Amino acid sequence: MDDTSFMKTRHTLTDFSSTESIGSAAATRDGSPPPVGEMDVDSWRRRMTPPGDKLAYFAGRAQAMADTQQFDACIGDLVRCVALARLVHGERHLKLAQAHVRLAEAYLQFKGWGAQAQEHSSRARELLLSHPAPTTCNEDGLLTLTAVTLKEAESFYLNAAQILEELSEQGGIIQEEKSKTELKIATALSRLYQRQGRPEEALFQCEKSLQLLGDQGDPEETCSTYRDMAAIEQSRGCLDRAIEHLTKARSNQSPGGPDRAHISHSLAKVHSSAAEPHHNESAAHYFEESLDVYRNTVGSQDPTFLSAQDDYCHFLLINGQKERCVEIQKASLAPKRSVFGEWSAEVADSQQLIGGVEMTQGRITQAHRTMRKCLEIQQIIYGPQHKKTKDTQKTVDMLARAPEVVNRKLRQTAAVS
Repeated sequence: MDDTSFMKTRHTLTDFSSTESIGSAAATRDGSPPPVGEMDVDSWRRRMTPPGDKLAYFAGRAQAMADTQQFDACIGDLVRCVALARLVHGERHLKLAQAHVRLAEAYLQFKGWGAQAQEHSSRARELLLSHPAPTTCNEDGLLTLTAVTLKEAESFYLNAAQILEELSEQGGIIQEEKSKTELKIATALSRLYQRQGRPEEALFQCEKSLQLLGDQGDPEETCSTYRDMAAIEQSRGCLDRAIEHLTKARSNQSPGGPDRAHISHSLAKVHSSAAEPHHNESAAHYFEESLDVYRNTVGSQDPTFLSAQDDYCHFLLINGQKERCVEIQKASLAPKRSVFGEWSAEVADSQQLIGGVEMTQGRITQAHRTMRKCLEIQQIIYGPQHKKTKDTQKTVDMLARAPEVVNRKLRQTAAVS
């Protein structure tokens, strides 16, 4: 975003509340709808909605937009939330800091606009530091201060922990809110340390999260913490520890839900990456379990199901079940074309896997046709100079020189002439 566009966004934050007020004033003084023709009823109702209700509405809609990857719409709603938070809570309230934080996160995560993210993070930080004695409002703003670099992010979170402790000593926050905030800080730091390649510190923060959650903690958050621990252990090659953590995470999920399927999928991948043969049976079990649950919850055309199915096919291929692998991949082509499009990486990857198996089976002519289809897609989506495209081109050229392919081409030429 250029400076001009960003200044417009800044002005929007200031002017939105006055715009809404002017719009509300379009209603008649006695609160009745304006005459038909001046404003439709739905528009009138929206403008007559109290600012607090509008804030809740746009906050919820922003999350919905983010969940459906409508990022521009999400950012637009978060801009409205900043303006409405200022209108509802005032210039120095922690809710305004929270709104700035969420907008900063969106700018950085969805657009990669570091300067804008930094500015809104700084505004939130200034509000937090200048606030003398917050009461019981949620301190999410302390937890999610977005920074451009990991080092700055670490500094933000550590400062947030220090501020939280000072607020607690001053009696400015109740114990329940403090514990919730400490949990979110610990979770954020564990993921930050993992990204920095500091596994011991990341695991320490996870252990702290489990202590804060205790025996009566939220099962979803407990599950999430165990999954984080599993990812840390897997990244440093401790597969048995990763399996242990994922098993605990699985026990905190009710059977039949998509989260349970995701954990089973993760367990399958960890088991399949282990060198010992006894892990193969467990891997197959968890792959099949995850696919069954995904199929029953999100459907067989959902990207999550198709991704898990691809992982299962690679597992089958490694373990010598080529026919079953190709059978599944061929059946997946139609839903992949429907979900991702004809010219997509997912379709190309399936064609490549099928063609590779056909080559190992000695079906050279069929493999040549399949790999040519893969090459056509890769040339469109990656370009001719991409490594994947070049590698596939070499394979196609090699297959084209095979006697079976050459003879077939000669027969086709003779038939035409």
